[in-house]
Amino acid sequence: MNRHLALGLLAVLALGGALRFAWLTADPPSHATVGIVWHDEGPWVHNARNRALWGTWRTDEWNPVFVAPVFTALEYAAFSAFGVGTWQARTVPAVSGLAAVVLLGAGLIAVAGRRAGLIGALLLATNYVFVMWNRAALMESTMTAFIVAGWACYAAAARRPAIGLLAGASAVLAFFTKASAVFFVAAIGLDAALTLAFRYVAPLRQGLGVDAPGEETVRAAAWTLAGAGIAAGLIGALFVLPHWTEYQFYNWQMSVTRKPEYSVRALMDRASWLPIVHDFFTRMWLATTVAALAIVSIAARWRRALPAERLLVLWVFMGLLELVVHDAGNERRYVMFVPALVALAALVLGGGAVLDEVRRLPRAARLLSIPLLLLLAYLVIGAIVRLAFLSEIRPGVRLAAGLSAVAVALIVWQWDRATTWLGRQRVPAAMATVVAGLASAGDLAQYWQWAAVRTTRNYEASVALGRVLPPGTLVHGKLANGLALENRIRPVFVGRGFGNYEDRTRRDDVRFVLTYVAPRVGYEGSVIQDVLDAYPRHAVVMTFDVSETPTGHDRAALIDKFGRAGPSGPDRMERAQD
Repeated sequence: MNRHLALGLLAVLALGGALRFAWLTADPPSHATVGIVWHDEGPWVHNARNRALWGTWRTDEWNPVFVAPVFTALEYAAFSAFGVGTWQARTVPAVSGLAAVVLLGAGLIAVAGRRAGLIGALLLATNYVFVMWNRAALMESTMTAFIVAGWACYAAAARRPAIGLLAGASAVLAFFTKASAVFFVAAIGLDAALTLAFRYVAPLRQGLGVDAPGEETVRAAAWTLAGAGIAAGLIGALFVLPHWTEYQFYNWQMSVTRKPEYSVRALMDRASWLPIVHDFFTRMWLATTVAALAIVSIAARWRRALPAERLLVLWVFMGLLELVVHDAGNERRYVMFVPALVALAALVLGGGAVLDEVRRLPRAARLLSIPLLLLLAYLVIGAIVRLAFLSEIRPGVRLAAGLSAVAVALIVWQWDRATTWLGRQRVPAAMATVVAGLASAGDLAQYWQWAAVRTTRNYEASVALGRVLPPGTLVHGKLANGLALENRIRPVFVGRGFGNYEDRTRRDDVRFVLTYVAPRVGYEGSVIQDVLDAYPRHAVVMTFDVSETPTGHDRAALIDKFGRAGPSGPDRMERAQD
């Protein structure tokens, strides 16, 4: 490896590590949030915490190990190595994030050279949204890291086909980290399967006018499918089938059938929300805009594009389709796009032609490209237009759609002139450095704004709770899981129709409840009100400052369901709080 490249990558990793590991017990941003819900950390590491503290995976009826077995195993490894705690839980996503930086850089070097690799690593290492999610003990960072691993191995397999085995396995591990990664399993499987089809099904190849792929490309595709099949088979035999009832419930009944609406209107709403409802594309506007150019360029030369380039485009579009089908309103689901957009932008900034082949497209292909151009224009324009309508969605959707239609009409009208000029462009190293520097500087500025006002209220509340409740104390509520990382209570999770829902009103063995009282009682989930209503003599015995909403005045309360003092009663709790 070139010495300067190695030094540059080491500097990027050092910066990325500092951003992820500094103040690791600090609260996620609540003002200008990126969608992190802090009290979800405890529930998702629940089984790993159980195993580390009590020697058993299950202590109640909430068992997310069946949703995220890979994430749970990694969290258990962290707890076993470092003990149970907030920073320990967050090491898994932090390390995952750094791994994604390394892997993305390596994949880009294999595809487009050193400059692209260094730029991509820098943009991902400093991306504010990605950094903040890398600091939260939730599955998104780890899932995305496995997706990046799958893409990077797929890129490397172009030269060493056997590495495709790791590409397929990584895609499957991403799925078993969080099932949202199913889109990537489909994307990499589709590209690999089509590669084999174009090699061995001559009528298909001839009908589409596609050249037969090379021997190494075919071998890489075969290894990729084999890796996915082996990994899926092993996990299925060792984990899924032995626990099929629980696995089916958590991954289908709870995660799919009970959540989204699948009407035509709902699908249209979710599609129109993509760049409007959250500020994800706004925060990444520069990278998104350059990535859109890369997508058009790859689409124009799709038949000759590298497999890794095609997979980046499939990553974006099949991921968007997954959001439209399942849930475009939850900001956490957008995290998986960060590396893809960064990689696509890096391909352009790395010195590749901007739109070298677009100007040579025949008229029929130009017409077929209009839906693609409309979608990309809507993402880019909508990300800016939404700033004028932050409190409303519909006006931003309408204005962005109108402006996108006008922009695409102008492009089609002036196709030859616009594409000829763009096709001649190359991005010199100096310009690439400036663009990458501006994007990173904007992200670092956002990080500094958070760091300057950071708090540790949630961590401190969990510590305070441990001073007043003995180890093993049963505590009702989702917030009990959220505040369990710095103590040894036993949370009893209550969800709407799952977890310990059926017996929520008759658990006399669980004396205490943890819930929000500000911004409102039951803010974490209204089902906790059922528990409180079933015990009308309940009384607040201690409150904690916590940080979740932009108001900065959030409070959690420890409530005695029976309204009476005992060995850990109000007097002791108030003294501990003081």
